[in-house]
Amino acid sequence: MILYIDPGTGSMLFTVLLGLVTTVYFFLQKLVLRIKVYLSGGRKGKVDTNMMPFVIFSDDKRYWEYFKGVCRIFEEKGRELVYWTCSKDDPALNEDYKYVKTEYIGNINAASVRLNRMKAGICLSTTPGLDVYQWKRSKDTRWYVHILHTAGDARVYRMFGMDFYDAVLVTGEHQIEEIRQLEEVRKQAPKEISVAGEPHIDNLYERFKNEGISGKKGFTVLLAPSWGSSGILARFGEKIIRALIATGYHIIIRPHPQSMQSEKEMMDRLMTQFPDDEQIEWNFDNDNYSALCRADIMISDFSGVIWDYMFIFERPVIYADVEIDDGPYDIYWVNDKRWPIKVLEKNGIRLEEEKFGQLKEIIDEAVNSESIKKTIEEARSEAWANPGHAAEKMAAYLFSKYDELECTETA
Repeated sequence: MILYIDPGTGSMLFTVLLGLVTTVYFFLQKLVLRIKVYLSGGRKGKVDTNMMPFVIFSDDKRYWEYFKGVCRIFEEKGRELVYWTCSKDDPALNEDYKYVKTEYIGNINAASVRLNRMKAGICLSTTPGLDVYQWKRSKDTRWYVHILHTAGDARVYRMFGMDFYDAVLVTGEHQIEEIRQLEEVRKQAPKEISVAGEPHIDNLYERFKNEGISGKKGFTVLLAPSWGSSGILARFGEKIIRALIATGYHIIIRPHPQSMQSEKEMMDRLMTQFPDDEQIEWNFDNDNYSALCRADIMISDFSGVIWDYMFIFERPVIYADVEIDDGPYDIYWVNDKRWPIKVLEKNGIRLEEEKFGQLKEIIDEAVNSESIKKTIEEARSEAWANPGHAAEKMAAYLFSKYDELECTETA
Protein backbone atom coordinates (compact mmCIF):
# COMPACT_ATOMS: atom_id res chain seq x y z
CA MET A 1 0.00 0.00 0.00
CA ILE A 2 1.41 3.34 -1.00
CA LEU A 3 0.94 6.19 1.51
CA TYR A 4 -0.60 9.20 -0.17
CA ILE A 5 -0.23 12.71 1.20
CA ASP A 6 -2.16 15.44 -0.55
CA PRO A 7 -0.24 18.57 -1.57
CA GLY A 8 -1.80 20.75 1.12
CA THR A 9 -0.91 18.34 3.92
CA GLY A 10 2.59 17.80 2.49
CA SER A 11 3.23 21.51 2.40
CA MET A 12 2.10 21.82 6.02
CA LEU A 13 4.33 18.93 7.16
CA PHE A 14 7.30 20.40 5.28
CA THR A 15 6.75 23.74 7.01
CA VAL A 16 6.57 22.05 10.41
CA LEU A 17 9.71 20.02 9.68
CA LEU A 18 11.58 23.13 8.49
CA GLY A 19 10.50 24.95 11.64
CA LEU A 20 11.78 22.10 13.82
CA VAL A 21 15.11 21.96 12.01
CA THR A 22 15.52 25.75 12.26
CA THR A 23 14.64 25.71 15.97
CA VAL A 24 17.13 22.95 16.68
CA TYR A 25 19.83 24.74 14.63
CA PHE A 26 19.52 28.00 16.52
CA PHE A 27 19.21 26.15 19.85
CA LEU A 28 22.49 24.36 19.18
CA GLN A 29 24.13 27.55 17.95
CA LYS A 30 23.12 29.36 21.14
CA LEU A 31 24.25 26.42 23.25
CA VAL A 32 27.68 26.43 21.64
CA LEU A 33 27.92 30.19 22.19
CA ARG A 34 27.06 29.81 25.89
CA ILE A 35 29.62 27.04 26.28
CA LYS A 36 32.31 29.27 24.71
CA VAL A 37 31.35 32.15 26.97
CA TYR A 38 31.47 29.86 30.03
CA LEU A 39 34.87 28.43 29.10
CA SER A 40 36.28 31.93 28.45
CA GLY A 41 35.26 33.13 31.91
CA GLY A 42 32.32 35.24 30.76
CA ARG A 43 33.93 36.68 27.63
CA LYS A 44 32.47 36.12 24.22
CA GLY A 45 35.75 36.47 22.38
CA LYS A 46 35.73 36.40 18.59
CA VAL A 47 32.73 34.14 18.12
CA ASP A 48 31.62 35.70 14.85
CA THR A 49 34.17 34.46 12.34
CA ASN A 50 32.92 36.98 9.76
CA MET A 51 33.92 39.92 11.97
CA MET A 52 37.22 41.63 11.17
CA PRO A 53 38.94 42.38 14.50
CA PHE A 54 40.75 45.48 13.21
CA VAL A 55 40.31 47.59 10.07
CA ILE A 56 42.39 50.52 8.88
CA PHE A 57 40.75 52.72 6.25
CA SER A 58 42.88 55.10 4.18
CA ASP A 59 41.23 57.37 1.63
CA ASP A 60 44.55 58.22 -0.06
CA LYS A 61 47.95 56.62 -0.50
CA ARG A 62 49.70 59.57 1.14
CA TYR A 63 48.40 58.42 4.51
CA TRP A 64 50.40 55.20 4.32
CA GLU A 65 53.04 57.15 6.26
CA TYR A 66 50.64 57.20 9.21
CA PHE A 67 49.76 53.53 9.10
CA LYS A 68 52.81 51.56 8.00
CA GLY A 69 54.32 51.44 11.48
CA VAL A 70 51.08 50.09 12.94
CA CYS A 71 50.84 47.46 10.19
CA ARG A 72 54.41 46.39 10.93
CA ILE A 73 53.60 45.89 14.61
CA PHE A 74 50.46 43.87 13.84
CA GLU A 75 52.50 41.69 11.50
CA GLU A 76 55.28 41.16 14.04
CA LYS A 77 52.76 40.20 16.72
CA GLY A 78 50.78 37.90 14.42
CA ARG A 79 47.57 39.92 14.89
CA GLU A 80 45.01 39.99 12.07
CA LEU A 81 44.41 43.37 10.46
CA VAL A 82 42.57 44.46 7.31
CA TYR A 83 43.89 47.54 5.47
CA TRP A 84 41.42 49.13 3.02
CA THR A 85 42.60 51.86 0.65
CA CYS A 86 41.07 54.11 -2.01
CA SER A 87 44.35 54.31 -3.96
CA LYS A 88 45.22 51.68 -6.56
CA ASP A 89 48.90 52.50 -6.12
CA ASP A 90 48.95 52.61 -2.32
CA PRO A 91 52.40 51.32 -1.21
CA ALA A 92 50.63 49.07 1.29
CA LEU A 93 49.42 46.89 -1.57
CA ASN A 94 53.02 45.94 -2.38
CA GLU A 95 53.84 44.70 1.13
CA ASP A 96 54.37 40.97 1.66
CA TYR A 97 52.30 40.41 4.79
CA LYS A 98 51.02 37.24 6.38
CA TYR A 99 48.62 38.65 8.98
CA VAL A 100 47.83 42.05 7.47
CA LYS A 101 45.46 41.88 4.50
CA THR A 102 45.65 44.88 2.17
CA GLU A 103 42.92 45.63 -0.37
CA TYR A 104 41.99 48.37 -2.82
CA ILE A 105 38.24 49.01 -2.40
CA GLY A 106 37.63 51.68 -5.03
CA ASN A 107 37.19 55.44 -4.86
CA ILE A 108 35.50 57.03 -1.87
CA ASN A 109 32.02 56.48 -3.31
CA ALA A 110 32.57 52.77 -3.92
CA ALA A 111 34.49 52.44 -0.66
CA SER A 112 31.60 53.93 1.31
CA VAL A 113 29.38 51.02 0.31
CA ARG A 114 31.87 48.60 1.88
CA LEU A 115 32.46 50.82 4.90
CA ASN A 116 28.79 51.33 5.62
CA ARG A 117 28.32 47.55 5.85
CA MET A 118 31.62 46.88 7.60
CA LYS A 119 31.63 44.24 10.31
CA ALA A 120 34.58 44.97 12.57
CA GLY A 121 35.74 45.35 16.12
CA ILE A 122 37.74 48.56 15.70
CA CYS A 123 38.21 50.83 12.69
CA LEU A 124 41.13 53.29 12.56
CA SER A 125 41.22 56.12 10.02
CA THR A 126 42.61 59.57 9.26
CA THR A 127 39.47 60.41 7.25
CA PRO A 128 37.28 63.12 8.80
CA GLY A 129 33.52 63.38 8.31
CA LEU A 130 32.40 59.97 9.56
CA ASP A 131 28.58 59.95 9.59
CA VAL A 132 28.61 63.43 8.01
CA TYR A 133 29.23 62.67 4.35
CA GLN A 134 28.72 59.40 2.47
CA TRP A 135 30.71 57.31 4.95
CA LYS A 136 28.26 56.22 7.66
CA ARG A 137 28.83 54.34 10.89
CA SER A 138 28.12 50.64 10.50
CA LYS A 139 25.86 49.09 13.12
CA ASP A 140 28.17 46.07 12.99
CA THR A 141 31.35 47.96 13.90
CA ARG A 142 32.01 48.47 17.60
CA TRP A 143 34.51 51.33 17.84
CA TYR A 144 35.75 54.07 15.50
CA VAL A 145 39.15 55.69 16.11
CA HIS A 146 40.43 58.80 14.34
CA ILE A 147 44.09 59.74 14.15
CA LEU A 148 44.94 63.37 13.50
CA HIS A 149 47.39 63.76 10.64
CA THR A 150 48.85 67.07 11.67
CA ALA A 151 50.54 68.39 14.76
CA GLY A 152 48.62 71.63 14.29
CA ASP A 153 45.16 72.66 15.48
CA ALA A 154 42.60 69.88 15.93
CA ARG A 155 39.76 72.30 15.15
CA VAL A 156 40.57 73.05 11.51
CA TYR A 157 38.64 70.18 9.97
CA ARG A 158 35.52 70.98 8.01
CA MET A 159 32.66 71.14 10.50
CA PHE A 160 31.89 68.00 12.49
CA GLY A 161 34.96 66.22 11.13
CA MET A 162 35.60 64.21 14.31
CA ASP A 163 32.22 64.40 16.02
CA PHE A 164 31.03 60.87 15.37
CA TYR A 165 34.22 59.01 16.17
CA ASP A 166 34.39 57.20 19.49
CA ALA A 167 38.04 58.06 20.11
CA VAL A 168 40.80 60.33 18.79
CA LEU A 169 44.54 59.72 18.83
CA VAL A 170 46.27 63.10 19.09
CA THR A 171 49.83 64.19 18.39
CA GLY A 172 50.26 66.39 21.46
CA GLU A 173 48.66 67.77 24.60
CA HIS A 174 47.34 71.00 23.08
CA GLN A 175 44.93 69.04 20.86
CA ILE A 176 43.17 67.55 23.88
CA GLU A 177 42.09 71.00 25.03
CA GLU A 178 40.98 71.93 21.51
CA ILE A 179 38.77 68.84 21.16
CA ARG A 180 37.27 69.30 24.63
CA GLN A 181 36.52 72.91 23.76
CA LEU A 182 34.47 71.82 20.74
CA GLU A 183 32.65 69.14 22.73
CA GLU A 184 31.71 71.63 25.42
CA VAL A 185 30.31 74.25 23.09
CA ARG A 186 28.35 71.61 21.15
CA LYS A 187 27.11 69.90 24.32
CA GLN A 188 28.60 66.56 23.25
CA ALA A 189 29.65 63.63 25.38
CA PRO A 190 33.45 63.54 25.72
CA LYS A 191 35.27 61.28 23.30
CA GLU A 192 38.08 59.04 24.42
CA ILE A 193 41.41 60.73 23.71
CA SER A 194 44.86 59.17 23.77
CA VAL A 195 48.15 60.98 23.14
CA ALA A 196 49.95 58.87 20.53
CA GLY A 197 52.33 61.19 18.72
CA GLU A 198 52.82 61.92 15.04
CA PRO A 199 53.83 58.86 12.95
CA HIS A 200 54.52 60.88 9.81
CA ILE A 201 56.99 63.15 11.59
CA ASP A 202 58.56 60.08 13.22
CA ASN A 203 59.14 58.60 9.76
CA LEU A 204 60.58 61.87 8.44
CA TYR A 205 62.98 62.06 11.37
CA GLU A 206 64.15 58.49 10.79
CA ARG A 207 64.77 59.23 7.12
CA PHE A 208 66.64 62.41 7.95
CA LYS A 209 68.95 60.49 10.31
CA ASN A 210 69.60 57.79 7.71
CA GLU A 211 69.56 59.69 4.41
CA GLY A 212 70.53 63.25 5.21
CA ILE A 213 70.18 65.87 2.46
CA SER A 214 70.77 65.45 -1.26
CA GLY A 215 69.93 67.29 -4.47
CA LYS A 216 70.26 70.87 -3.19
CA LYS A 217 70.62 73.66 -5.76
CA GLY A 218 72.08 76.45 -3.68
CA PHE A 219 70.02 78.45 -1.18
CA THR A 220 66.43 77.26 -1.59
CA VAL A 221 63.06 78.69 -0.56
CA LEU A 222 60.08 76.35 -0.28
CA LEU A 223 56.64 77.84 -0.87
CA ALA A 224 54.22 75.35 0.74
CA PRO A 225 50.68 76.73 0.91
CA SER A 226 47.44 75.18 1.99
CA TRP A 227 44.49 75.12 -0.39
CA GLY A 228 41.31 77.14 -0.51
CA SER A 229 40.41 80.80 -0.74
CA SER A 230 42.60 81.70 2.26
CA GLY A 231 45.72 79.95 0.95
CA ILE A 232 48.78 81.85 -0.32
CA LEU A 233 48.35 80.94 -3.98
CA ALA A 234 44.65 81.83 -3.99
CA ARG A 235 45.29 85.14 -2.19
CA PHE A 236 48.52 86.34 -3.80
CA GLY A 237 49.16 84.05 -6.79
CA GLU A 238 51.40 85.70 -9.38
CA LYS A 239 52.43 88.50 -7.02
CA ILE A 240 54.20 86.31 -4.46
CA ILE A 241 55.80 84.12 -7.12
CA ARG A 242 57.27 87.18 -8.84
CA ALA A 243 58.54 88.41 -5.46
CA LEU A 244 60.23 85.05 -4.89
CA ILE A 245 61.83 85.12 -8.33
CA ALA A 246 63.22 88.59 -7.56
CA THR A 247 65.19 87.19 -4.60
CA GLY A 248 67.41 85.23 -6.98
CA TYR A 249 67.11 82.14 -4.78
CA HIS A 250 66.10 78.70 -6.03
CA ILE A 251 62.34 78.28 -5.53
CA ILE A 252 60.37 75.08 -4.88
CA ILE A 253 56.60 75.53 -5.12
CA ARG A 254 54.77 72.60 -3.54
CA PRO A 255 50.99 73.14 -3.64
CA HIS A 256 48.64 71.24 -1.40
CA PRO A 257 47.49 68.01 -3.18
CA GLN A 258 43.88 69.19 -2.99
CA SER A 259 44.71 72.25 -5.10
CA MET A 260 45.06 70.12 -8.22
CA GLN A 261 41.47 68.98 -7.75
CA SER A 262 39.66 71.93 -6.21
CA GLU A 263 41.71 74.77 -7.73
CA LYS A 264 42.78 73.30 -11.05
CA GLU A 265 42.01 76.42 -13.11
CA MET A 266 44.21 78.54 -10.86
CA MET A 267 46.99 75.94 -10.87
CA ASP A 268 46.94 75.64 -14.67
CA ARG A 269 47.19 79.41 -14.97
CA LEU A 270 50.11 79.75 -12.56
CA MET A 271 52.05 76.81 -13.98
CA THR A 272 51.64 78.21 -17.49
CA GLN A 273 52.87 81.65 -16.43
CA PHE A 274 55.76 80.28 -14.35
CA PRO A 275 56.90 76.98 -15.89
CA ASP A 276 59.70 74.85 -14.48
CA ASP A 277 63.13 76.31 -15.25
CA GLU A 278 66.53 76.62 -13.59
CA GLN A 279 65.13 78.78 -10.77
CA ILE A 280 61.55 77.52 -10.30
CA GLU A 281 60.60 73.95 -9.53
CA TRP A 282 56.99 72.77 -9.12
CA ASN A 283 56.88 69.77 -6.80
CA PHE A 284 54.00 67.30 -6.68
CA ASP A 285 55.80 64.27 -5.23
CA ASN A 286 53.59 62.02 -3.13
CA ASP A 287 56.47 62.02 -0.64
CA ASN A 288 57.35 65.53 0.58
CA TYR A 289 60.74 64.56 2.04
CA SER A 290 62.87 65.74 -0.88
CA ALA A 291 61.24 69.18 -1.01
CA LEU A 292 61.47 69.66 2.75
CA CYS A 293 65.07 68.58 3.23
CA ARG A 294 66.41 70.70 0.34
CA ALA A 295 64.78 73.92 1.57
CA ASP A 296 66.68 76.40 3.73
CA ILE A 297 63.48 78.23 4.64
CA MET A 298 59.74 77.74 4.17
CA ILE A 299 57.01 80.24 3.39
CA SER A 300 53.55 78.98 4.30
CA ASP A 301 50.21 80.03 5.71
CA PHE A 302 48.33 77.65 8.01
CA SER A 303 49.36 74.35 6.42
CA GLY A 304 50.21 71.44 8.71
CA VAL A 305 53.42 70.87 6.74
CA ILE A 306 54.92 73.72 8.78
CA TRP A 307 55.44 71.33 11.68
CA ASP A 308 56.96 68.56 9.56
CA TYR A 309 59.53 71.09 8.45
CA MET A 310 60.24 72.92 11.69
CA PHE A 311 60.36 69.89 13.99
CA ILE A 312 62.66 67.74 11.83
CA PHE A 313 64.93 70.19 10.05
CA GLU A 314 64.84 72.96 12.68
CA ARG A 315 64.72 75.67 10.04
CA PRO A 316 62.65 78.86 10.01
CA VAL A 317 59.18 79.43 8.60
CA ILE A 318 57.82 82.74 7.37
CA TYR A 319 54.04 82.82 7.65
CA ALA A 320 52.07 84.87 5.17
CA ASP A 321 49.57 87.46 6.31
CA VAL A 322 46.38 85.85 5.03
CA GLU A 323 42.84 86.47 6.19
CA ILE A 324 41.59 83.02 7.12
CA ASP A 325 37.91 82.34 6.64
CA ASP A 326 37.08 80.00 9.54
CA GLY A 327 33.43 79.78 8.52
CA PRO A 328 33.56 76.21 7.14
CA TYR A 329 35.72 74.85 9.97
CA ASP A 330 35.17 73.56 13.49
CA ILE A 331 37.15 76.44 15.00
CA TYR A 332 34.36 78.82 13.93
CA TRP A 333 32.31 77.53 16.87
CA VAL A 334 34.80 78.75 19.48
CA ASN A 335 35.91 82.09 18.01
CA ASP A 336 39.55 81.41 18.79
CA LYS A 337 42.86 81.78 16.98
CA ARG A 338 44.35 78.69 15.40
CA TRP A 339 47.14 77.10 17.41
CA PRO A 340 49.80 77.56 14.68
CA ILE A 341 49.03 81.27 14.48
CA LYS A 342 49.34 81.60 18.27
CA VAL A 343 52.72 79.87 18.18
CA LEU A 344 54.11 81.77 15.20
CA GLU A 345 52.90 85.14 16.49
CA LYS A 346 55.12 84.77 19.54
CA ASN A 347 58.45 84.81 17.74
CA GLY A 348 57.80 84.09 14.06
CA ILE A 349 58.22 86.35 11.06
CA ARG A 350 55.05 87.56 9.37
CA LEU A 351 55.04 88.40 5.68
CA GLU A 352 52.67 91.19 4.72
CA GLU A 353 51.68 91.91 1.14
CA GLU A 354 53.04 95.46 1.18
CA LYS A 355 56.47 94.03 2.07
CA PHE A 356 56.74 91.59 -0.84
CA GLY A 357 59.35 93.93 -2.36
CA GLN A 358 61.56 93.33 0.70
CA LEU A 359 61.21 89.55 0.61
CA LYS A 360 64.92 88.82 0.20
CA GLU A 361 65.79 90.89 3.28
CA ILE A 362 62.99 89.20 5.27
CA ILE A 363 64.26 85.76 4.28
CA ASP A 364 67.85 86.63 5.22
CA GLU A 365 66.70 87.94 8.61
CA ALA A 366 64.63 84.81 9.33
CA VAL A 367 67.50 82.43 8.61
CA ASN A 368 69.55 84.04 11.38
CA SER A 369 66.73 84.59 13.89
CA GLU A 370 67.31 83.21 17.39
CA SER A 371 63.67 83.88 18.35
CA ILE A 372 62.44 81.49 15.64
CA LYS A 373 64.73 78.76 16.99
CA LYS A 374 63.09 79.26 20.38
CA THR A 375 59.63 79.00 18.77
CA ILE A 376 60.59 75.68 17.19
CA GLU A 377 61.73 74.20 20.50
CA GLU A 378 58.58 75.30 22.36
CA ALA A 379 56.17 74.09 19.69
CA ARG A 380 57.92 70.74 19.32
CA SER A 381 57.72 70.00 23.04
CA GLU A 382 53.99 70.77 23.05
CA ALA A 383 52.84 69.18 19.80
CA TRP A 384 55.10 66.20 19.09
CA ALA A 385 54.59 63.67 21.89
CA ASN A 386 56.43 60.35 22.11
CA PRO A 387 58.99 61.16 19.38
CA GLY A 388 59.83 58.03 17.42
CA HIS A 389 57.20 55.89 19.16
CA ALA A 390 53.83 56.95 17.72
CA ALA A 391 53.24 53.62 15.95
CA GLU A 392 53.82 51.68 19.17
CA LYS A 393 51.45 53.96 21.07
CA MET A 394 48.78 53.61 18.38
CA ALA A 395 49.03 49.81 18.30
CA ALA A 396 49.03 49.59 22.09
CA TYR A 397 45.83 51.63 22.23
CA LEU A 398 44.13 49.43 19.63
CA PHE A 399 45.11 46.18 21.37
CA SER A 400 44.06 47.47 24.79
CA LYS A 401 40.75 48.85 23.54
CA TYR A 402 39.91 45.63 21.72
CA ASP A 403 40.48 43.64 24.90
CA GLU A 404 38.33 46.09 26.83
CA LEU A 405 35.48 45.85 24.32
CA GLU A 406 35.62 42.06 24.46
CA CYS A 407 35.56 42.11 28.27
CA THR A 408 32.38 44.16 28.37
CA GLU A 409 30.52 41.63 26.24
CA THR A 410 28.63 39.23 28.41
CA ALA A 411 26.27 36.36 27.60
